[in-house]
Amino acid sequence: MGDAVAALLSDALVALPTETVYGLAGDAMSPAAVTRIFATKGRPSTHPVIVHLPGIELVPNWTDAAPAWAMALAAEIWPGPLTVIVPRGPNVLDAVSGGQSTVGLRVPSHPLTLQVLNEFGGGLAAPSANRYGHVSPTTAQHVLDELGDVLDPMRDLVLDGGRCPVGVESTIVGAWDDTPRLLRAGAVTLGQIAEITGREVSTATDGVRAPGSTAAHYAPRARVIPIETADLDKTVATVTGAFGLIAPADLAPPEAHHIRLASPRDDADYAHALYAALREADEAQLDVVIAVLPTDVGVGHAVRDRLLRAAATGQVTS
Repeated sequence: MGDAVAALLSDALVALPTETVYGLAGDAMSPAAVTRIFATKGRPSTHPVIVHLPGIELVPNWTDAAPAWAMALAAEIWPGPLTVIVPRGPNVLDAVSGGQSTVGLRVPSHPLTLQVLNEFGGGLAAPSANRYGHVSPTTAQHVLDELGDVLDPMRDLVLDGGRCPVGVESTIVGAWDDTPRLLRAGAVTLGQIAEITGREVSTATDGVRAPGSTAAHYAPRARVIPIETADLDKTVATVTGAFGLIAPADLAPPEAHHIRLASPRDDADYAHALYAALREADEAQLDVVIAVLPTDVGVGHAVRDRLLRAAATGQVTS
């Protein structure tokens, strides 16, 4: 881990595995490092990034106004796939917060990244290690495929921690007043948030911009068509040529020429396989991906969210 920490201390970038997706990490207190993150990703300056911490004890370095219920929620889930957006402290860079009065914080659970964070001893800004708006990476090879031509081989590093076990980005909860707000769906569910906090959860944003919450996001170059199970045959009839299919193993269109991208066994398996399947569609130069939507509960809700945003993007060519 010494090389990674040395790189981070010198304002280089390190792609790190988390339990959700791979992140492109830099020192969150360094304007130079954060600027490089945005430039490498092509990320708009108004889009905030999440600060990753080695433990909950560092939260006071980034905010002095986190609601008690938010700290209780974090204490229950962290390390884990939860981000809380809290009022920012005086030392938080404008670039990190996207110019807003809030900052997103989380403690990831991947052991490799936790080791780096503990040795680094501070916060790392780490949005997903892909070009802005594209499919998030869940393996080190995905990072290299996406950013290998823009990372500096003499300074930057990509750490291989294997396939990310969750596969979709962290749940984001707005925590700037008495009401929890679900700003992005993930593996931590609305029901869990309500149960742990004892509060009703809102989906109102109050105008706060959260990472990955734009209407169009998470998109492959192929056109994504999300459908309900009953609409599979009808949708296939409108598609010409070979297409990619993500659907439960026991579900397939009759006599259709297609590439099976994933056959998830359940919603958690769907989340785990989703981004790799979308990347495979691009590698196969498919024009269309038909994705049968999972249930709208638990992590299935997060998968539906990502597929609907990918579909809203249309074909991405840059």
